[in-house]
Amino acid sequence: MTDRDPKNLLMLSFLFIFSLGSCNEVKDKLVKSEKHDATEIVETDIAFSNMSRQLGMKKAFMQYMAKDGGLLRPESPPLIGADAINYLSEINDTSYTITWKPTHSDISKSGDLGYTFGTYELSTKDTVMKGTYVNIWKKQADGTWKFVIDSGNQGTGN
Repeated sequence: MTDRDPKNLLMLSFLFIFSLGSCNEVKDKLVKSEKHDATEIVETDIAFSNMSRQLGMKKAFMQYMAKDGGLLRPESPPLIGADAINYLSEINDTSYTITWKPTHSDISKSGDLGYTFGTYELSTKDTVMKGTYVNIWKKQADGTWKFVIDSGNQGTGN
């Protein structure tokens, strides 16, 4: 048998094609492991809303806001870090409840930045107001997610 024997060429071709398939499987696994799932930030956003409903908006925001986090509020310049904390500290949230539901989310390829947005509902004794919101989330050094930007718009928020 020589190297150019058709049986050898057929066997080498088969091995080559088989090895390509194995490389693609490895490549597929690598690509899949590089993708990040936004489930963590959706779950964090839901836990954030649940805490707001149970313990009040102020406590929830203080718990889930990054140290350098920001709040974008109507008719106000952006409130960042200490300014945002001062703003939250002054809120009396005992006369209303605010909850929200994320409807969309995504996460960066690096897996350390993402967003959620959806609808919120603010309920007082006599009124229910609805609107939309967006939270930009950043993964912290300890693996938890904290929002770096929170903003909302009053509106229908169906």
